[in-house]
Amino acid sequence: MKIKVSAPALLLSLALTTLTGCSMSDAKDSDGPPFAGVSTTSRATDTTQKVSSELYDLMGLKGKATRPGPGVMECSGKDPEKYFTTFHSWTFTPASPGELDGVMERLRKELPGHGWKVVGFEPDSSRNKNLTLTADNDAEKHSVKITHWAKDQPPKLNFFVVSGCYQVPDGEKAG
Repeated sequence: MKIKVSAPALLLSLALTTLTGCSMSDAKDSDGPPFAGVSTTSRATDTTQKVSSELYDLMGLKGKATRPGPGVMECSGKDPEKYFTTFHSWTFTPASPGELDGVMERLRKELPGHGWKVVGFEPDSSRNKNLTLTADNDAEKHSVKITHWAKDQPPKLNFFVVSGCYQVPDGEKAG
């Protein structure tokens, strides 16, 4: 099985460490991202797509989401022949810009009822001080970082969903 690593994925590898290093449990070692189980890259990307779709549905808004599917990259600090992680970065543009008013606060309140633990809710370090929500889902072994680009025209939400580290099944290679 081959791992496809794109340039954006490499740039996002820092985000992986930031997002999955917090509270997701069951890590095989405490120095890296949590262990997400044994899986093929196909099944793992399907799971990440499912997690993204659930987040989309939870928003409860009409609009357009960008279409790139989940990707696969090396798992930081792990043997690239045996371990990988999945990610899905996408942007949501609402049908009407005003629909995003209050959506971040609503997500902060509703995510815990759907298995997510909010671990960050604050402006980012950009010039625009975009509001950012970071949450972990221990059961799904995924994290999400949602950024509200309120000053963009039109305003948007950016989602970066990332899994813990998967191990490939015995007899297979990740790379």
